[in-house]
Amino acid sequence: MGKKRLTMRRKESIYGYIFVLPWIIGFLAFTAGPLVFSFVASFTNYNITSQMDFVGAENYQGLFTEDSLFWTSLWNTLYFVIFSVPLTTIGAIFLSALLNQDIPGMRIFRTLYYLPAVLSGVGVYMLWMQLLDPGTGMVNLVLSWFGIDGPNWLFDPDWTKPSIIFMKLWSVGGSMLLYLASMQGVSKSLYEAAEIDGANTWKKFFHITIPMITPVIFFDVVTSLIGGFQIFQEAYVMSNNGEGGPANSLLFYNLYMWKQAFTNFNMGYAMAMSWILFVIVFILTIFNLKLAPRWVHYEGEEK
Repeated sequence: MGKKRLTMRRKESIYGYIFVLPWIIGFLAFTAGPLVFSFVASFTNYNITSQMDFVGAENYQGLFTEDSLFWTSLWNTLYFVIFSVPLTTIGAIFLSALLNQDIPGMRIFRTLYYLPAVLSGVGVYMLWMQLLDPGTGMVNLVLSWFGIDGPNWLFDPDWTKPSIIFMKLWSVGGSMLLYLASMQGVSKSLYEAAEIDGANTWKKFFHITIPMITPVIFFDVVTSLIGGFQIFQEAYVMSNNGEGGPANSLLFYNLYMWKQAFTNFNMGYAMAMSWILFVIVFILTIFNLKLAPRWVHYEGEEK
């Protein structure tokens, strides 16, 4: 009897490994393998075709000491992250609070505000290039109605990054949906108790709603931070032929890394850049995880 049970357990284990095997093969072939290869290649002069000689830390040394565009691209990306993450988070929370009202037709407004999140990326970027055109664009036209002389947007180095951030604010529908779902999950008894104590709308929002949705805020901030450092498509489509212009103001980190890899064929150099980006994002993510217990509150949690 014991041998039969052991045999059945072995069969179940074998079947389990068989079902998991496709994922394991895919992980090793398409994730772990390329990850190890990129780390090794970052210490070589790999040029995609034939050359792959070990050069030690030369790629990393060149990035930090000789490549001014590396620092330019890193600054452009940091600028985007510093401003876009807080603004899109606040915008999504504010929008979800407005849409979390029990009034007729609210489902239509929720659908309309969510639509930009599902539209095709390149098509949206082409649309915004038309909207931000300094001569014929709708944005400057609306500003002129109020006597405001609109900037050159994507043609002015001082306004290119704010243009991208402004465009990002238009597509906060995905985050809005998360916040809306979390707000609707807040117990109404908390609001009723606050009303009995004389709390007004703002106090209920800042002392009940915000604390109760902090787990979703934390998730959104972390994922937005990671996504912000990976910005690429916007700059590639909306800058001058993907060059990151004008004056390298849209030369984001991933765009510069892509140019090094697939335009200059400095693949080893680009892989060194990718590992630097990994370290930066990893440190910031760990920092957020360490900081989270101080401001993220979970329902029923005792501190």
